[in-house]
Amino acid sequence: MSIYKRLSFIGAICTFFIFSEIQAQSSVSAYSSLGIGDFNNNGLTQNQAMGGLGISFGTGWGLNYMNPALATRNTIFNFQAALNYQRVDLATENEREFVDGGGLSYVGMSLPIKPGKSALGLGINQITTVNYNIIVNGQVANSDLTSLNRIDGSGGVSEAYLAYSLMPVKNLSLGVHGSYLFGSTIRTNNLSLLNEDGEPIGNSSEYFERFTVTDVTYKLGAHYFFKMGEKSNLHLGAIYQAFGNINGREFAKVADFGQASRPDTDGEILSDNIRGSVYVPQNVGFGITYERINRMIVGLEGQFQEFSRYRDFNGNETDLTDSYRIALGSQITPDFGSMDNFLKRITYRFGVEYKQTPYVVAQTNITDIGINFGGTIPMNSLSMMNFAIRLGQRGTTSNGLIRENYAGFSLGFSLNDNTWFYKRVYD
Repeated sequence: MSIYKRLSFIGAICTFFIFSEIQAQSSVSAYSSLGIGDFNNNGLTQNQAMGGLGISFGTGWGLNYMNPALATRNTIFNFQAALNYQRVDLATENEREFVDGGGLSYVGMSLPIKPGKSALGLGINQITTVNYNIIVNGQVANSDLTSLNRIDGSGGVSEAYLAYSLMPVKNLSLGVHGSYLFGSTIRTNNLSLLNEDGEPIGNSSEYFERFTVTDVTYKLGAHYFFKMGEKSNLHLGAIYQAFGNINGREFAKVADFGQASRPDTDGEILSDNIRGSVYVPQNVGFGITYERINRMIVGLEGQFQEFSRYRDFNGNETDLTDSYRIALGSQITPDFGSMDNFLKRITYRFGVEYKQTPYVVAQTNITDIGINFGGTIPMNSLSMMNFAIRLGQRGTTSNGLIRENYAGFSLGFSLNDNTWFYKRVYD
């Protein structure tokens, strides 16, 4: 197959993903109701299996999304995509409920320009996810009526990105990742009044709010490794992800139930696609990884985002606080060249992750701790199947809050080809 035909084929695949699942939900969390949603800082499937390790180490068999500088390790063409699913056990002191969600996680590719020296990457990924459904009952003061609030949220911010990496000097790689941000966060609040028998009184009202993002941002990355012997290396990595003022439009309206999302119905329009922005602080990350070439790696990484500087669409301060994430991960490949034992060719991954989320509710900082594992299974000489499983807990039932025990699964495919840029004698 000619290069032109190959590119056309990949373009068709990307178009299918873009138009079929552009707003797939990658997580389910009541806490995504705060800010502009739950940020995805855990990388791709292979990173998620190691607790989100990927700033200081990457391979040539998969995309290196977390640190654009690591794309120089992609010396062959790589196409990668994944689906995800998450099931969450929500619990308060008195109630318990199960929710779930999933869909397309990401799609991307890497093209070596000068193998080992420079590479180009592009793809689609989710930056944040909003996905929650909360019901709140309360007594109306000085009456026998009760209020019923149903609060829903969906959507998120996605990116279409283009990345470039190069190795200007031996062992040092630099990269830049430019993103076009798009997507919408949608929030609704339905309010009903109920009498003593639980029957509705009067008309139910609805508040609808949609923030539609259209902007650009960038991420910078650096990677350096030291030789520690003939068969081992020490890797250092760093990233800087700039956000700042994320521009968009806001539509907000109060109306009767089922009418607030429609601009042409009766009701009070509070914001009629007004231009504005939310301020999202920069994200910085660092990591160190020890590598036993083709056998084993172990790494420690951290990310920090100063969410106390976050500002909403109206420029107001919020209750968000500074967030950080620490990941300790490892992978082992018993014998990647084994011809008689398939299990030895599998790459096994493990990781733990601790996150101080930016969410503060009832004067309580919400933490998130997860245990991760997964692997890469060779499909043929070059292509792979990746999977990751994450088990964890977020939040607490103290102070009337919600504790989320979750189980997440990601399944991805990495399609590689080392013949794209070879001159063919026969076609």
